[in-house]
Amino acid sequence: NNKNLNIVDGKMQYLFDEDGRRYLDAFGGIATVCCGHCHPDVIEAIVNQAKKIQHSTVLYLNHAIADFAEALASKMPGDLKVVFFTNSGTEANELALMIARLYTGSHDIISLRNGYHGNAAATMGATAQSNWKFNVVQTGVHHALNPDPYRGAFGSDGEKYARDIQETIDYGTTGRVAGFISEAIQGVGGIVELAPGYLPAAYDMVRKAGGLCIADEVQAGVARTGSHFWGFEGQGVIPDIVTMAKGIGNGIPIGAVVTTPEIAKVLTRRSYFNTFGGNPVSTAAGHAVLKVLEKEKLQENAFVVGSYLKEKLNALKEKHDIIGDVRGKGLLLGVELVTDRQKKTPAKAEIAQVMNHMKDMGVLVGKGGFFGNVFRVTPPLCFSKEDSDYMIEVMDIALSKL
Repeated sequence: NNKNLNIVDGKMQYLFDEDGRRYLDAFGGIATVCCGHCHPDVIEAIVNQAKKIQHSTVLYLNHAIADFAEALASKMPGDLKVVFFTNSGTEANELALMIARLYTGSHDIISLRNGYHGNAAATMGATAQSNWKFNVVQTGVHHALNPDPYRGAFGSDGEKYARDIQETIDYGTTGRVAGFISEAIQGVGGIVELAPGYLPAAYDMVRKAGGLCIADEVQAGVARTGSHFWGFEGQGVIPDIVTMAKGIGNGIPIGAVVTTPEIAKVLTRRSYFNTFGGNPVSTAAGHAVLKVLEKEKLQENAFVVGSYLKEKLNALKEKHDIIGDVRGKGLLLGVELVTDRQKKTPAKAEIAQVMNHMKDMGVLVGKGGFFGNVFRVTPPLCFSKEDSDYMIEVMDIALSKL
């Protein structure tokens, strides 16, 4: 039964197909639906704003835009106070990379192998997985060793991996770089948590080479990791530029770049204009999302339920040899399937089978990772312990059917 689902309705953590069949959504539209599908508060904000004014551009002042920018800036550490709105994560990362190049006067960008940052010009260059890279010119990006605790050479020793950043700077560039971009937990790459201590060491090296540090929070940000509001906070660093999308809109198309006033000044050298960026409907939705996260304590829920779910997934790992690794934080979790635990052979055919069985039993999960053998468990942040139990039971049955 591999027919594509036709999803017509959503309600919080549930989706319904054209036949009215209910599914538990453990993928959240690719880590995007954080408050829940069609959350009444978010819908109300969208509808009310659409009735007032849908589009004015940032040429004119508008409360919806200013209020959300202010609310967003208040969630950021340090001097990260200037917000630029875009329509997507790709656009946010494109802008961030351009800002870094303008501010430093350098061209070279360093990103991580297995990272994903988008599919436009500069972002496709920064993305480092062949299956997302089309055959077009991609220039000026160096891809450093991925600090992957499961498959990497140095296990969980973040500082050892970071040495490759210094070598990349010394051997691959003029010695000066524009910046470094990375996710704190690689989403598309299969929920890979960067080895502890990696980002502080990497940021230090990049800054010594004159570069800016960019945190791509498109998937890890906005309360999803539970322990922190932003993924980078888990590594104890403060970036120069932060990008976000997905979760900040709960499904409405919006992205943002947040940086310092000093760095933001470079955009006054020419005109940076984004017609729909920060349109009132999207920003009203974004502001509503922040309020719901706070009101419903969803970061806390992501922490509590995420820890519970991870524990249960680890118990499944004890039972099923095909589970090679369980990783992630909060409700950004990954389960890697391998046919051989020693060799870590990707279980590609098996994962498709398990996903189908789970779908037939009414649970939707995502998959990703370079080899396409990792379950991406990124449900709406209103996911409950009961939902977790149900998902685990279904996954257990599906794995037992192999």
